Amino acid sequence: MLSVALIAALASLFITPPSSALFFEIDWKTLATLFMLLSVLEGFKQENIFNPLLRKTGRISKLKNLTCFFVYGVFFSSMFVTNDVSLIIFVPLTIIMFRACGKEKYILSVLAFENIAAVRGSLLTPFGSPQNLFLFSQSGISAGQFLKIMSPLCIFSFFLLYGFISFLYRKNSTEEICLNKNDFKMFNASDGEKFWNKKRILYIFLFVLIVFTIVSRTVFWPFVTIFVAATLLIFDRKILLKTDYVLLLTFLCFFIFSSSICKNPAIADFLKKVVAGHEYVCSILLSQIISNVPAAIVLWPFTDKNGLCALLYGLDSAGLCSLIGSLASVINLRIYIKEFPGKSFDFIKTFTWISLAFFAIVVLPQLFLLKINFGA
Repeated sequence: MLSVALIAALASLFITPPSSALFFEIDWKTLATLFMLLSVLEGFKQENIFNPLLRKTGRISKLKNLTCFFVYGVFFSSMFVTNDVSLIIFVPLTIIMFRACGKEKYILSVLAFENIAAVRGSLLTPFGSPQNLFLFSQSGISAGQFLKIMSPLCIFSFFLLYGFISFLYRKNSTEEICLNKNDFKMFNASDGEKFWNKKRILYIFLFVLIVFTIVSRTVFWPFVTIFVAATLLIFDRKILLKTDYVLLLTFLCFFIFSSSICKNPAIADFLKKVVAGHEYVCSILLSQIISNVPAAIVLWPFTDKNGLCALLYGLDSAGLCSLIGSLASVINLRIYIKEFPGKSFDFIKTFTWISLAFFAIVVLPQLFLLKINFGA
């Protein structure tokens, strides 16, 4: 993705020679906010903040309930810690638990459900995914309006996911499991360990501060960024080395690409005619080529004034069509093939048919909702 972004950015600079104005047209606020989120959420992973929740798997005795725990764990956590982080937290444990209870045949289906949960849970909040963060920042709508727009999709997906899980266990919905406590001892607290240690308190405080910065749209975001970076530099500088700078650089390249092509009258006019009024379809299709995050940056400048909802709906559904549609899906695949080398085709096959089935059910109702409520 970074390679594509670099090529696109360089090509656009030949189309429209760069000027000093380009620097000011880049959305530095989104980049700064994304940097803060990525850094602090890396701290969440390092400090195992979700361990108290993960320990509860030892109390589950039915396979269907265990699946619901993982799938809805991803669904709800993705609203706050982004879709990719939620998968990084829950997918490895899913593989461990299903191996431990001898139910490996269900792993691929459950991981596909978790991927759907990450895509559809994260769509609810402005900070659930990078594309949501970007569009929330650009559009100027309130957090309440954003939640109102996205909540029907989230609620419907919640119940539809349960239908998919029930279908998977339709032959035996009460199938019992037997877990060996040693298989998840890594999630148990060490002797004398307390949850509320200094670093965990620090990361939770910083996360709350970042969320407030996003929702309030404060003009003091540069100072918040400096404060977060300085705090991490002082108290946990190794986290700054683990931040996903590749994603940040990808964003920057697509900002340069989008700004440059917008300045070319012929290209800008063509794209506006193609995109405006067709944001829903264009966002889904383009995401299958360059993923939904860069698609948001490319399409937003050419979106009709009433097309925000259609763009959001399309981008937050694109990850259901293919692995390329959402980078979170690629993360899921990478975790799986690390545990099961040489079985990437099995993952892609199962992921594709389950995700496409989910997409086929939601795509038309979403379009109908856009027509009725937003006139898109």
